[in-house]
Parts: sequence; C-alpha cells; structure tokens
Amino acid sequence: MSKLYVVGTPIGNLSDMSPRALETLSSVDFIAAEDTRVTLKLLTHFDIHKPLISYYEHNLHEKGEEIINRILAGETCAIVTDAGMPCISDPGEDLVKLCAEHGIEVNVVPSPTAAMSALAISGLSTSRFSFEGFLSVTKKQRNAHLEEIKDLRHTLIFYEAPHKLKRTLEDLLRVLGNRRISLCRELTKIHEEVLRGTISEMIQYYENVNPKGEYVLVVEGKSIVQEGRNVPEEAIEYARKLIIYGTKVSDACKEAAKKFGFTKSEIYSGVISENRK
Repeated sequence: MSKLYVVGTPIGNLSDMSPRALETLSSVDFIAAEDTRVTLKLLTHFDIHKPLISYYEHNLHEKGEEIINRILAGETCAIVTDAGMPCISDPGEDLVKLCAEHGIEVNVVPSPTAAMSALAISGLSTSRFSFEGFLSVTKKQRNAHLEEIKDLRHTLIFYEAPHKLKRTLEDLLRVLGNRRISLCRELTKIHEEVLRGTISEMIQYYENVNPKGEYVLVVEGKSIVQEGRNVPEEAIEYARKLIIYGTKVSDACKEAAKKFGFTKSEIYSGVISENRK
C-alpha cells in the first residue's frame, strides 16, 4: 500500500541504526533525502540500493509535488535527513503536511534525536522544556526570538553550528542573563563532549578554544527570584510533584528546601507564584 515512512537515522554512531529502519529502507520504492550524498554513504554501508530523490529547503514545492504524485500513483517512499529524525528543524515537516492534505498514510520509524539526547545528559531539569531549534542569522529576528522566550521558566534547547556558537553564547548572556547551560557536541561520536557551567563560563572557555562539531545547547529556564536568591525551576517542580502525589504543601516545601539548599519560605513562594500563573 502506498504511504510515506518517516525514518530516523543515527545522529553519529552507525550502531544506533535500528533493524526496523534497515528493513523499511530496503523495502520502499524510493527514498527522499536532505542530502543524497550523505544518505548514499549510509545506504552503501548497509548494502541498501534504492533510488534517491533530493528533497531539501530550496526545492520543497517542486519535489514535494513530485513525491506526493508518486505516492498517490502507488509507490512507497521513505524520507530521511542527514542525521536523526526527519521533520525536526527539517524540511520533512512540509512533506508530512502535504501527505496529511492528500490523505496519505504516514508511518514513523523513530531514532535517536540530538535534542532529547542532549537534554537527558544535560544535568538540567527535564520535567518541562521547549525545543527552539536554530536561532535566526538575522539580528532582528534573533533578538525577537530570545526576547519572546526569556521569561519562560522551563528548560530551553537550541541547535547551533560551530562557527556561530560564540555569537550565540554572547546573545544568550545579553538577553537571558547568566544562566546554567550544558553544551553537548558530537553526540554518539568518538569526540562526544558535554560541558556544563554558566553561560559566562562557556564564553570564557571558548576565548581560547575553537568550537568544532555540531552543538546542542541546553539552557536553564528563568529562575524565580525570591528573597534575593534564584530558586531554580527544578526545586519548585520537585515540591509541586510531591504536592500532586498527596504530600502536604508545608511538608513538600520543607523537603524540597532541604534537598536543594533553600529555605522553606523560598520554595513556598515559588510554588505559590507558579500556581498563580
């Protein structure tokens, strides 16, 4: 039956390729790829030989219609990106929308994603987060984006290229303030590295180090300022979870205060502030 498969591929380590992904790529009629050269190397490694069609940001309209027409004519297609899950900060989302408009069935074959992998090892709160993708290279749009999210109290996730990292760190510090941040680069690859600290510490670090590889930036959400101190989101969230599961408010705030090194009143003020939003 004709359909589209959204197939995730490894973000760096070929051992992460799933048996189901291999089976799907081997069975479809053709594969839509962000960069056919990159995908050809992947397919060759696994001895898969299928026709490829280039589908990327600058040919979405033309190639999208071609792919849709081929699927409606009875063919099956898999869409892949250079690494990770298609459709996440990726042109594949437009193809999925076209399939939805034409009543074409879409199945997903998941894989690791850089954003979720980085969040998991960031050391920051994972209870609530938002994926912000790449910041615009246009100064006005870049500033507008950061201004829009600067008051969010949940964890923020960004993608960034090495040649833009220093500028991005400076912009984050200017707009968001000196928050905790985790810089994850080359995830699952030989030179995987995770740096944790404050934004200002990362700026200082890269004064003498040349950024290399693709980065995921995981940034702490805005802290609640109470009694002259910043109460981190995870401390408030910890107390709120205790309350949700039946712990008295007073006891929950007391336990969270002990765990995170704050006073009971600071935690209580944060919980009340969250409930009033």
